[in-house]
Amino acid sequence: MKIHPGPLIIFFISCFSYLPVLLKAQEGNHCAVKKSPYRLAMDSGKKVYSLKCVSCHQADGLGVPNVNPPLNSKKVTGDKNKLISVLINGSAIHEEINGITYNNAMPPTPGIKDQEIADVLTYIRNSFGNKVSMVKVSDVKSVRSKLK
Repeated sequence: MKIHPGPLIIFFISCFSYLPVLLKAQEGNHCAVKKSPYRLAMDSGKKVYSLKCVSCHQADGLGVPNVNPPLNSKKVTGDKNKLISVLINGSAIHEEINGITYNNAMPPTPGIKDQEIADVLTYIRNSFGNKVSMVKVSDVKSVRSKLK
Protein backbone atom coordinates (compact mmCIF):
# COMPACT_ATOMS: atom_id res chain seq x y z
CA MET A 1 0.00 0.00 0.00
CA LYS A 2 1.42 3.31 -1.09
CA ILE A 3 0.68 6.53 0.89
CA HIS A 4 0.42 9.73 -1.06
CA PRO A 5 1.89 12.71 0.86
CA GLY A 6 -0.27 15.28 -0.91
CA PRO A 7 -3.40 14.97 1.27
CA LEU A 8 -1.30 14.91 4.46
CA ILE A 9 0.56 18.06 3.48
CA ILE A 10 -2.68 19.85 2.69
CA PHE A 11 -4.13 18.74 6.04
CA PHE A 12 -1.15 20.06 8.04
CA ILE A 13 -1.02 23.32 6.12
CA SER A 14 -4.71 23.92 6.74
CA CYS A 15 -4.28 23.16 10.46
CA PHE A 16 -1.39 25.60 10.80
CA SER A 17 -3.18 28.27 8.80
CA TYR A 18 -5.95 28.34 11.43
CA LEU A 19 -3.50 28.53 14.34
CA PRO A 20 -3.23 32.38 14.36
CA VAL A 21 -7.03 32.62 14.32
CA LEU A 22 -7.32 30.24 17.26
CA LEU A 23 -4.61 32.08 19.23
CA LYS A 24 -6.25 35.45 18.55
CA ALA A 25 -9.58 34.11 19.83
CA GLN A 26 -7.93 33.19 23.14
CA GLU A 27 -6.47 36.66 23.83
CA GLY A 28 -8.00 38.19 26.96
CA ASN A 29 -9.93 35.00 27.63
CA HIS A 30 -7.71 33.61 30.33
CA CYS A 31 -9.11 31.18 32.82
CA ALA A 32 -9.39 32.63 36.29
CA VAL A 33 -7.16 30.81 38.75
CA LYS A 34 -8.88 30.44 42.08
CA LYS A 35 -6.62 31.40 44.96
CA SER A 36 -6.47 29.29 48.08
CA PRO A 37 -7.87 30.69 51.35
CA TYR A 38 -4.28 30.95 52.59
CA ARG A 39 -3.17 32.98 49.55
CA LEU A 40 -6.23 35.25 49.81
CA ALA A 41 -5.53 35.86 53.51
CA MET A 42 -1.86 36.56 52.83
CA ASP A 43 -2.64 39.04 50.03
CA SER A 44 -5.29 40.84 52.07
CA GLY A 45 -3.16 40.73 55.23
CA LYS A 46 -0.23 42.33 53.44
CA LYS A 47 -2.48 45.23 52.42
CA VAL A 48 -3.78 45.67 55.98
CA TYR A 49 -0.21 45.49 57.31
CA SER A 50 0.90 48.17 54.84
CA LEU A 51 -1.92 50.47 55.94
CA LYS A 52 -2.02 49.92 59.70
CA CYS A 53 1.17 48.28 60.95
CA VAL A 54 4.17 49.20 58.83
CA SER A 55 4.72 52.61 60.42
CA CYS A 56 5.60 51.02 63.77
CA HIS A 57 6.79 47.52 62.86
CA GLN A 58 8.51 48.54 59.58
CA ALA A 59 8.34 46.88 56.17
CA ASP A 60 10.78 44.16 57.22
CA GLY A 61 8.85 43.37 60.42
CA LEU A 62 11.91 44.14 62.58
CA GLY A 63 10.28 47.06 64.39
CA VAL A 64 12.30 49.86 65.94
CA PRO A 65 14.84 48.87 68.61
CA ASN A 66 13.72 49.77 72.16
CA VAL A 67 10.48 51.24 70.78
CA ASN A 68 8.39 48.79 68.69
CA PRO A 69 9.06 45.05 68.83
CA PRO A 70 9.98 42.82 65.91
CA LEU A 71 7.38 40.44 64.54
CA ASN A 72 9.69 37.44 64.21
CA SER A 73 9.38 36.18 67.76
CA LYS A 74 7.60 33.52 69.80
CA LYS A 75 5.09 36.20 70.85
CA VAL A 76 3.84 36.21 67.25
CA THR A 77 4.12 32.51 66.46
CA GLY A 78 2.80 31.34 69.83
CA ASP A 79 -0.71 31.70 71.24
CA LYS A 80 -2.78 33.26 68.46
CA ASN A 81 -5.64 34.07 70.86
CA LYS A 82 -3.34 36.30 72.90
CA LEU A 83 -2.14 37.95 69.69
CA ILE A 84 -5.75 38.56 68.58
CA SER A 85 -6.48 40.14 71.96
CA VAL A 86 -3.45 42.44 71.68
CA LEU A 87 -4.53 43.54 68.22
CA ILE A 88 -8.08 44.31 69.38
CA ASN A 89 -7.33 45.91 72.79
CA GLY A 90 -3.75 47.03 72.38
CA SER A 91 -1.11 46.48 75.03
CA ALA A 92 0.78 48.75 77.40
CA ILE A 93 2.98 45.93 78.70
CA HIS A 94 6.64 46.69 78.13
CA GLU A 95 7.87 43.19 77.44
CA GLU A 96 11.36 41.96 76.83
CA ILE A 97 11.80 40.18 73.51
CA ASN A 98 15.15 38.64 72.58
CA GLY A 99 16.84 40.55 75.40
CA ILE A 100 15.48 44.00 74.43
CA THR A 101 12.70 45.86 76.23
CA TYR A 102 10.25 47.68 73.96
CA ASN A 103 8.67 50.79 75.46
CA ASN A 104 6.01 51.86 72.96
CA ALA A 105 2.45 50.80 73.74
CA MET A 106 0.41 49.02 71.08
CA PRO A 107 -2.76 51.08 70.58
CA PRO A 108 -6.14 49.35 70.38
CA THR A 109 -7.73 49.01 66.95
CA PRO A 110 -11.47 49.38 67.59
CA GLY A 111 -12.54 49.87 63.95
CA ILE A 112 -10.75 46.87 62.47
CA LYS A 113 -12.97 44.09 61.12
CA ASP A 114 -12.66 40.46 62.14
CA GLN A 115 -11.65 39.46 58.60
CA GLU A 116 -8.91 42.11 58.57
CA ILE A 117 -7.58 40.87 61.91
CA ALA A 118 -7.54 37.26 60.71
CA ASP A 119 -5.81 38.24 57.47
CA VAL A 120 -3.18 40.55 58.94
CA LEU A 121 -2.30 38.09 61.68
CA THR A 122 -2.08 35.26 59.13
CA TYR A 123 0.26 37.49 57.12
CA ILE A 124 2.41 38.40 60.13
CA ARG A 125 2.51 34.81 61.41
CA ASN A 126 3.72 33.64 57.97
CA SER A 127 6.14 36.44 57.06
CA PHE A 128 9.41 37.76 58.48
CA GLY A 129 10.76 34.23 58.91
CA ASN A 130 7.60 32.95 60.63
CA LYS A 131 5.66 29.92 59.43
CA VAL A 132 2.68 28.84 61.53
CA SER A 133 -1.04 28.25 61.20
CA MET A 134 -3.55 30.69 59.76
CA VAL A 135 -5.78 32.81 61.95
CA LYS A 136 -9.42 32.26 61.05
CA VAL A 137 -12.30 34.68 61.38
CA SER A 138 -13.91 32.19 63.79
CA ASP A 139 -10.79 32.51 66.02
CA VAL A 140 -11.19 36.30 66.07
CA LYS A 141 -14.93 36.13 66.79
CA SER A 142 -14.30 33.71 69.65
CA VAL A 143 -11.68 35.94 71.27
CA ARG A 144 -13.74 39.09 70.70
CA SER A 145 -16.79 37.52 72.38
CA LYS A 146 -14.72 36.71 75.47
CA LEU A 147 -13.37 40.27 75.68
CA LYS A 148 -16.80 41.87 76.01
